[in-house]
Amino acid sequence: MRRIRCLVVAVAAAVGVEFGSAFTPRVPRVDARSPPAYSAAAPPLGSSPADVEPPTTAASDYMPPGDAIIMIKEKAMDRLVELKQKQADPSSPLILRMGVRNGGCSGLSYVMDFSTEEEIQDEDEVDDYSQEGIKCVVDAKSLLYLYGLELDYSDDLIGGGFKFFNPNAEESCGCGSSFGV
Repeated sequence: MRRIRCLVVAVAAAVGVEFGSAFTPRVPRVDARSPPAYSAAAPPLGSSPADVEPPTTAASDYMPPGDAIIMIKEKAMDRLVELKQKQADPSSPLILRMGVRNGGCSGLSYVMDFSTEEEIQDEDEVDDYSQEGIKCVVDAKSLLYLYGLELDYSDDLIGGGFKFFNPNAEESCGCGSSFGV
C-alpha cells in the first residue's frame, strides 16, 4: 500500500496535482478573470503573424541579383542556407536543380532536387549565389517555362514549404505545384 501511495504521489507531482494530509487532491487554483500565462517560446493561439517576431537567420542580408533566371526570395534563401548547413560538408555549395515535367493538375509540374557539380551540363543555366554558397541550375528545356519565376518559402502549418510564383503560367492548380501555359 505504501508503494502505491508513493507512486500516486510521484505521478500527481509530475502532472502538477498537490495532495493534502487526508490524501484529497488539490488542484492549483486558476482565476478565471485573469488571462493564462503563455510561454515566451510559443505565441498564443490566435495570434497574427504581426504579433510574432520573425526568426533571424544567416541570409538576412541577402539581396537577389537582378539578372537571375529564378528570383529566390529572402525567406526561400534563408531556408536553402539552413538546408546547406545540414549537408555532410556545409562548406561545399548547395546545388539546387529546378525544372518542369509533364503531369500535375494543370499539365506541368515543378521539380526541385539537389544536384552535384558533376551533374551540371554545358547547356544548363546556372545562377550562382556565391555569398550564400548556393547554385540554382535550370535545364535548357525548362528555361522557357521558369524564366522570371519567383521562389518563396512559407512556414505555415498548412500549405507551408517552397512556393512558386510563375509569370509565365496562364493557369495554376490550388496546391501551387503545377501550372499550365
